[in-house]
Amino acid sequence: MGRPRGFDEGRALDAAMRVFWENGYEATSTQDLCAATGLGRSSIYNTFTSKHELFVRALGHYLDTMSAAQAAVLEDAARPAVERVRALFASVIDGEYARPGRGRSIGCLSVNTTVELAGRDARVAEVLDRDLDRRLDGLREVLRAGQRAGEVTTERDADGLARFLNAVIGGMRVSAQGGAGRDALEAIAATAVDALLPPVGARRREA
Repeated sequence: MGRPRGFDEGRALDAAMRVFWENGYEATSTQDLCAATGLGRSSIYNTFTSKHELFVRALGHYLDTMSAAQAAVLEDAARPAVERVRALFASVIDGEYARPGRGRSIGCLSVNTTVELAGRDARVAEVLDRDLDRRLDGLREVLRAGQRAGEVTTERDADGLARFLNAVIGGMRVSAQGGAGRDALEAIAATAVDALLPPVGARRREA
C-alpha cells in the first residue's frame, strides 16, 4: 500500500513527534502513530523504515525546533546578557504550561528521552549529545558576553555556568512534569539568575 493522496511527510513527522513526546518511545504503538499521522502501517514503514527511525527523525525535528527557539533568545544582542538568560527562563516556563497533557506538563522530549533511552540506545544518545553541544555553545557565548560586560560577576568559568544553567532548565522541566506550579519554576529561575550576579548587598551598595 502506497502513501495516501495528499501525503505531507513534514506534517506526519510533526504528528509522530507529538505522540512520542506525550507517551514516550516504548509506550507509543504503531497504531498510535497510524492514528496520529493518518497513515496506514505500510505507509509508515515505507516512508520511515521503522518505528525507531521515525522516532530518531521526530526527535531531531523537536531538537532543531527547540534549539532554534533558544538561539533566537540568546542571540538577541539588543538585550544585556543577563536579560537574555532571564528571557530564556521565561520562555521555558511559558512553554511548560502551554503543553498540558493528562492535567500537567508533558515535559521536554529531550529530557524524557535522555531518561528513557540515552543509556541504552547509542544512536539516540548521539543525537542528544549533538544537541547538548549546540545548546551549551549558545549558553557559553551569552555568558562570556556577560562576563566581558561586567554583568556576570561570578568567578565560575563560562563552560561550568553553561552546564549549570542547562541543568537548571532540565530540572525545571522535570519539576513541571511532576506537577510543580509556575511560581515554583519562577523561583528556581530567579535563584539561578542570582547565581550569576554579585551578592544582593553588593548590588545595593553599587546602586
